[in-house]
Amino acid sequence: MDYLTGYEEWLTSEKKAAANTLCSYLRDVRQFSQWMSGERIGLSQATQNDIRSYSVYLGKRGKSDATIVRSVAALKSFYSYMLSIHAVPANPAKGFTPTKIERKLPAVLTSREVDLFLEQPDPTEAKGCRDKAMLEVLYATGIRVSELIALNVQDVNLSLGFIRCLGKHKERIVPMYRGAVRALEAYMTEIRPQLLEDPQEMALFVNMSGERMSRQGFWKIVKHYQEKAGIKKDITPHTLRHSFAAHLLENGADLKSIQEMLGHADISSTQIYTQIVSQKLKDVYIKAHPRA
Repeated sequence: MDYLTGYEEWLTSEKKAAANTLCSYLRDVRQFSQWMSGERIGLSQATQNDIRSYSVYLGKRGKSDATIVRSVAALKSFYSYMLSIHAVPANPAKGFTPTKIERKLPAVLTSREVDLFLEQPDPTEAKGCRDKAMLEVLYATGIRVSELIALNVQDVNLSLGFIRCLGKHKERIVPMYRGAVRALEAYMTEIRPQLLEDPQEMALFVNMSGERMSRQGFWKIVKHYQEKAGIKKDITPHTLRHSFAAHLLENGADLKSIQEMLGHADISSTQIYTQIVSQKLKDVYIKAHPRA
């Protein structure tokens, strides 16, 4: 029997797997199947020792912990299917835990670096005015770059100072500080109408051709102003999101509120910022305490 074909049908019809999950799981299981063939072991004969040996093999080939964890998750899923059709007596991947991933703390900017970075666009020029509005909104709200470029004009409420953002899980309302509101208002009233080719265009942020800004276009904007500011840290659009969260936490915001503004489904994703703040306090302590 072709187990992989059956598994693909099971993922699609029974588990309603997303396209990305389907693609990655099938790829991981195929790679495991090839390895098992080299070991002269059939898929239905796999034991937990085989899963462990394969995990070690992936590590020796330079695969990251995250890749190994994903591969094992795919095998757990595959052998759940095999168990459901009685092709195996038990799931050999169940209970196996590969090397724990050591999560790196995300890079954040200091408040001074943020100020320096946001000062770079020239608001007296059309491009600079637009760029300043985009960067201010990104730091003011902590939204993802995909959410930023997806904003439409009707998602902005300048009088109340907030944006409406449709994220990964649900719609959310995120407030903005006054400086961001002023920068956005200047762009929307003075510059955006000049850039539009099509008056029916609903995109909030457009490129110099009047079309919706792309991720690549905005990434280039960020890198340009990083170089202009002379900041040595590698700044990406996500750096401003991380900085937004860390600075809110430093200044007393509660974790639940930050979770809601970031649009995290699970608060565990937000808790990493407590580690950033704790590490910063520890660094300050070591530098400042006379006996440290």
